Amino acid sequence: MKFSSLRNSVCIGLAFLLPYITSAQCAMCRAALQTGDQVNTAEGINHGITYLMMFPYIIAGVIAYAIYKIYKKEGDPTDSSIS
Repeated sequence: MKFSSLRNSVCIGLAFLLPYITSAQCAMCRAALQTGDQVNTAEGINHGITYLMMFPYIIAGVIAYAIYKIYKKEGDPTDSSIS
């Protein structure tokens, strides 16, 4: 059980760190920023893209966790401890 928890924690951590590691950028933003010498502007746009990309995943994770807790609260139907 502890291995599963550790694995899930590592996966969640990587999911949050991956956008910072890859520095993803759309083709239009990249083309617009490569024409100038403004490094700070490029970094700002990269951080903005990451910031906007993060929230749908957080919302989906919160909803999935809430559903998990609801099902966990109701009990496992295959639980044989009920006499």
